[in-house]
Amino acid sequence: MNYQRCRFPVACCGFPSSVPFSGDMSAMWGLGRKKPLLLGIDISAAAVKLLELSRKNGGYQVESYGVVPLPRNTVVDNTLAEPDNVSAAVRAVVKQSGTALRHAVVAVPGSVVITKRIALPANLEGDELEAQIELEADQYIPHAREEVSLDFEVLGKNPKNPDLLDVLLVATRRENVEDRVSVLENAGLGVEIVDVESYAIERAFELVRDQLPPLLRDRAVAVADVGAMATTLNVIHGGSIIYTREQGFGGMQLTDEIQRRYGLTYEEAGLAKKEGSLPGNYAEEVLEPFKHALVQQISRSFQFYLSSTAQRGFDAVVLAGGCAMIPGIDRYVEAALQVPTVIANPFRHMSFSGRVRQERLSYDSSALMLACGLALRSFD
Repeated sequence: MNYQRCRFPVACCGFPSSVPFSGDMSAMWGLGRKKPLLLGIDISAAAVKLLELSRKNGGYQVESYGVVPLPRNTVVDNTLAEPDNVSAAVRAVVKQSGTALRHAVVAVPGSVVITKRIALPANLEGDELEAQIELEADQYIPHAREEVSLDFEVLGKNPKNPDLLDVLLVATRRENVEDRVSVLENAGLGVEIVDVESYAIERAFELVRDQLPPLLRDRAVAVADVGAMATTLNVIHGGSIIYTREQGFGGMQLTDEIQRRYGLTYEEAGLAKKEGSLPGNYAEEVLEPFKHALVQQISRSFQFYLSSTAQRGFDAVVLAGGCAMIPGIDRYVEAALQVPTVIANPFRHMSFSGRVRQERLSYDSSALMLACGLALRSFD
């Protein structure tokens, strides 16, 4: 194909991490050797997060993790504006975690990805199938072929017409992949997979599903990931994401208001917010208005969802991201939206190695949902 591409399962999605797929899987994984465990590396606007998982006693174990903040404006509008800062943070988070792994999976935001479900003749195979997919991709991708990384997954026979195959097409500008690969390689890590954030959230959701009331676990659930600069709403039904939307609102607004109100630097404001070392009027005069604005943003995302799909709504909310750590925010959202709301904790049923400080991990758990979904790629 003329697009850069490789054979990673798009149900979990994966873009080529370096060179175009050569047709020889040994070039990617190495035939006859065990697939390496992978570090989940989440690069957000505020921090680089690392998570290492292993299998133990039929479940998962957290072997190591770390969180290292990024200087302001290092990541702007999903672009790595200061790649050297990102590489430095990756080196720091690897050292902080104590991990010995050097293979990683990273993700691109869903907002920079094009996904399209297409139907093709079921008698196509191999090179013919790839050639037809390339032709179909030209209709949906508004960039030159050489600028695009593309992958696809054959989903199976079309349920309405057995003569057709359903295929999921996923594409992004190549620079979105290469920039993330480059900063990790400059930090000494090899990148095995470049995932898509929404698919990683979908994967991690399986670990938080049982936090919901039993009758709601297989219903439509809204996962609201409230990060530093953006709030991403993923609606999951039947184990798959049926809707995604990103809005430009996040915890940075709270940090900015703390800076303005108390005359602190960006770094001081972030630390004070995390440690709870702010003046007595903070909760009422700063935090309460922010919580109100956060609920408004989530509610607005829900309204877009309801108006743009044929779905009737959602039955529960899972809060993820750094802002989910605000004390009592789940009760606040539940009261405002009138739906059951929980804080994501994908580590509830995991064991922990001696390197992991469980109290600290418990505090960071909701912010690590994306990193967890990436680390789970080790076990595909």
